Amino acid sequence: MLVAEAVGRALAQTGVECVFGLVGSGNFHLTNALVAAGARFVAARHEGGAAVMADAYARTSGRLGVLTLHQGPGVTNALTGIAEAAKSRTPMVVLAADTGAAGARSNFRLDQAALAAAVGAVHERAATPQSAVEDVLRAARRAVLERRTVLVSLPLDVQAGETLPQARPMPEPPVLVPAPRAVAALADLLQRAERPVFVAGRGARDAKGEIARLAERCGALLATSAVAKGLFDAGPWCLDVSGGFASPAAAGLIAGADAVVAWGCTLNMWTTRHGRLLGPDAAVAQVDVDAEALHANPRVGLGVLGDAGATAAAVDDALAARGHASPGYRREALPPVRWRDVPFEDESTGATIDPRTLSVRLDDLLPAARTVSVDSGNFMGYPSMYLSVPDEAGFCFTQAFQSVGLGLATAIGAALARPDRLPVAALGDGGFLMGLSELETVVRLGLPMLIVVYDDAAYGAEVHHFGPHGHPLDTVTFPGADLAAVARGFGCEAVTVRAAADLDAVARWLQGPRERPMLVDAKVGAARGSWWLEEAFRGH
Repeated sequence: MLVAEAVGRALAQTGVECVFGLVGSGNFHLTNALVAAGARFVAARHEGGAAVMADAYARTSGRLGVLTLHQGPGVTNALTGIAEAAKSRTPMVVLAADTGAAGARSNFRLDQAALAAAVGAVHERAATPQSAVEDVLRAARRAVLERRTVLVSLPLDVQAGETLPQARPMPEPPVLVPAPRAVAALADLLQRAERPVFVAGRGARDAKGEIARLAERCGALLATSAVAKGLFDAGPWCLDVSGGFASPAAAGLIAGADAVVAWGCTLNMWTTRHGRLLGPDAAVAQVDVDAEALHANPRVGLGVLGDAGATAAAVDDALAARGHASPGYRREALPPVRWRDVPFEDESTGATIDPRTLSVRLDDLLPAARTVSVDSGNFMGYPSMYLSVPDEAGFCFTQAFQSVGLGLATAIGAALARPDRLPVAALGDGGFLMGLSELETVVRLGLPMLIVVYDDAAYGAEVHHFGPHGHPLDTVTFPGADLAAVARGFGCEAVTVRAAADLDAVARWLQGPRERPMLVDAKVGAARGSWWLEEAFRGH
């Protein structure tokens, strides 16, 4: 069997169900072998989009993301998406065709190991025809066990070699049990705390039950980082997202904590508002499986190396053995902490709609079973915080690299991971136009997606960053465009929204049959920057 065929078959036999990419001569046979072995191949229109789809699919499904690329420009086109996945520690394998030994002078020649290292990914190489299958399976195991994005170079001459078919099961990630001394130290911290707050990140997505039980025992309020939005039910003790997205009430409660415990979360500048949400006298602890991530925030006084679920369960047992139970921060009912509960004066003008009004109305219209994917830009706080989600799989936020233009591809990957839910893509006009090629993919796949463009005809973050200082803005503002007409050209239904009443078209589309995707070109008011952007600018 050719190596390309054996690699494709072996990967599919590990349980890989969905593969993303764009096919060229270098990955043609490999991709066909994956399909022949039972995997679904999703063809993107740009390798960058394919990389983001694989990332979002992995985040939303909990499965290994798989990306297949042609050599040379196929790899370089995908680098932004690979960087996002690597910085987010997404378990993903990038199958990258590479020039072989005879291609030293090929225009496609790249130092793929250096490219992988430059964006934070791990590099592996299929060294020989005899070792190639095991090399690729080792890369897949590493992606799963270490939660890393691994780029595997597959030289053309190796792919064309012959080998015997092989199959290996994909191992389950091990559970890292915390040291007893660390468990006791965290139990001591929580036993002393009167106003504890837990902040859970993506590393805690499989541990919400254990964390919630421990929070109940010690009276902790529950918050998440942005990427883990939806992890905890919107119950009476949930503060939603910590950091720049937090409502005034939520931010005040987090800042008032005397103990903050981060679960699978590094407490970066976004999650802590550049440290301002960590009270000066608060004890700060962090639980993580990555030793290098511990103490990433200098305020962390106690670092616990361990799985979030196992650690929470062990600390709960330790406190139970001591007979400890406390109402903690739960002594009285919380004020409303959702942004949509914060009163505001509607600034819609008839020509433009207030993004808050738009978002609240959409939240009321959309079914509860939804997956919201958000691009980057000034607008992004509105869909992130005004649109509710059912759980942690209902929100996909590819923002570790802060790249504009990933949102539409993110929504595609998330939609394929959860076909039982309505996919919602929330984009700015800049990001929509950057990722426009993947609108054809949405239509071709028949995804019943709602695409909402917060259209201010500008790169709004730059407008609101530099405009108040009197700088010219000609380089970041644009003439208005009829994005609804563009979407119709791709085969979507579309509506231009300037007032809340215009959203009646969305209500009709939601009633069914949703045979085509629906794009909302919302002409939003841009008189001021969003609140989260003002918070971010304080750190610049």
